[in-house]
Amino acid sequence: MTDSSRPDHTVAPPLSPELRAHFAPLLRGTLVERCGMELLTLDAAGGTITMPVEGNLQPARLLHGGATIALAETIASFCAILQARAAHGEKAQAVGTSVSALHHRSARQGTVTGTCRALHLGRQVANYLVEVHDEQGTLLSTITVATQLLPPR
Repeated sequence: MTDSSRPDHTVAPPLSPELRAHFAPLLRGTLVERCGMELLTLDAAGGTITMPVEGNLQPARLLHGGATIALAETIASFCAILQARAAHGEKAQAVGTSVSALHHRSARQGTVTGTCRALHLGRQVANYLVEVHDEQGTLLSTITVATQLLPPR
């Protein structure tokens, strides 16, 4: 894939039953499961993920910034895995190398949605921008995630 994201900002396809079945056993017992994250759409160029606010609060009863970052890193990492596999084959993997977050607001209830889009898709690295919104569409956080794409070993 070339160095481009989805320039027309179309939505990634829904998570296919095959990908859902592939990822399900890998997610058991992980932070993704513990935080109640759910992948909705996914491809190498972007995707969407949701997470309930309840259970992911800080002591002030606001959505925890760390949970928000975990949400962003999760969707970006899944996108990067697909990019790695497109570039290097089925057993390729991706790892996060840098995360930078700006929290604009927080949420007290409901569900938040992370929308990820690729900023750069290469053979060695993929970089993503994730925007996290509440149910009313209010922008809560803007997070960049850099990943390294690893060929199979």
